[in-house]
Amino acid sequence: MIDKILFEKLKSNFTEAFWFIKTNKVRTFLTALGIIFGVASVITMLAIGNGAEKEILSQLELVGVNNIVVTPIPDEKDENSNEEGDDANNKSNETKRYSKGLDILDAESIKNNIPSVKLVSPEIIMDTYVINNGRQNPVKLIGVSSSFFESSNIHIEKGKDFSEHQLLNALPVCIIGKKVEKKLFTGESALGRQIKVKDVWLQVIGVIEEKLISDQAQENLGIRDLNQDIYIPIKTFLIRYKDRKIISGTGPSISGGGGNIIIMGGQQNGPKKRIPRGNYHQIDKLTVQVSNSNELKATAEVLSKMLKRRHNDVLDFEITIPIQLLKQQQKTKQIFNIVLSIIAGISLLIGGIGIMNIMLASVLERTKEIGIIRAIGATEEDVILQFLSESVLISVGGGVAGILLGIIGAYTIEIFSGIETVLSLTSVLVSFFIAVLVGLFFGIFPAKSAARKRPIEALRSE
Repeated sequence: MIDKILFEKLKSNFTEAFWFIKTNKVRTFLTALGIIFGVASVITMLAIGNGAEKEILSQLELVGVNNIVVTPIPDEKDENSNEEGDDANNKSNETKRYSKGLDILDAESIKNNIPSVKLVSPEIIMDTYVINNGRQNPVKLIGVSSSFFESSNIHIEKGKDFSEHQLLNALPVCIIGKKVEKKLFTGESALGRQIKVKDVWLQVIGVIEEKLISDQAQENLGIRDLNQDIYIPIKTFLIRYKDRKIISGTGPSISGGGGNIIIMGGQQNGPKKRIPRGNYHQIDKLTVQVSNSNELKATAEVLSKMLKRRHNDVLDFEITIPIQLLKQQQKTKQIFNIVLSIIAGISLLIGGIGIMNIMLASVLERTKEIGIIRAIGATEEDVILQFLSESVLISVGGGVAGILLGIIGAYTIEIFSGIETVLSLTSVLVSFFIAVLVGLFFGIFPAKSAARKRPIEALRSE
């Protein structure tokens, strides 16, 4: 049970404090500004931090926790080769090692020879179009294996996955993204329907669930907008569309260093010039999933050595571990959030100092009042409670206003900057609790200063 006398004291002190604050509205508002902006900053920063964490977790789901990504490096022409003189030209004209490029055989070899590998998912990507009502709509056509959807954490919302029969026999079937279904079959189900992608008719057997992918994730991690893709068996792609391993061309040629050496001027003993092949790799991406996340780094090293040996010591591929990129990104954002939180904490500190200064000024203004209440029997405890009540009310009012401003600020940032923010009850309660503590802490010194005044000296003051 709460002591009734103490309760009445607190009620009386808070009533008087509220009356004093109401009487001095402008001064109280200016005093509370530091608390208001400090609390708003804390809430906004925590909302940005929670949003960043949520985004990283969603990106992690997209790239896979235990995935290693191998991407090919196309052979490109050196634009500066004509500007470096004869010596540079002679060097560039030398025949380099030949590489067959990243292909399906690499994927099979990795799966069969590295024990830590759980899944291997090759992809072939082509920008093409789908014909609908006489119009061409741009899409990405992706040739995938049976393990693609599992390694990419993609779930099929309607229909079914590719069967072994469809994969082995290169049947003209496809699984489409949610946006493709909405665009081609508005208000209807796409299952069982036929779509014409470039020159081939494909039967839709499945639709993947919609994935929300931010532009930042697409840029930083090289993730496509999966909702606009059309997926077909990889053999279907190679047979019915394009296989880069099938070389076509005229004239004698010698392959070297990822490019072709052709005989210039028809003279076999004349100068040889290296013509780049461009993207000569059979596949555009290779996702390798390991069984244990602790084996990621070791598997990536083995994978690098293995592919380099298979490619005749030509480094025409790049290996990345997405989870490491995400961890680095998360660490950077955490440091950024800590710095911003410290700045917000400084705002609260300044707000607390402002409360203390105003309360000290209030003590000087009300010295005679303090002397009167002490003369009629008020104790030091009563005086302390009176001034503490005032400082706590200021901090509580500033805290409530700061919470409202922080919520508005978080939503404003999300709307105008596109940065996802996530407000949580914990952040609101923590910031409000800090505001109350600031009021208590910085109100103690002025309250004690008022309580220590001698009644006779206080009454004599002008």
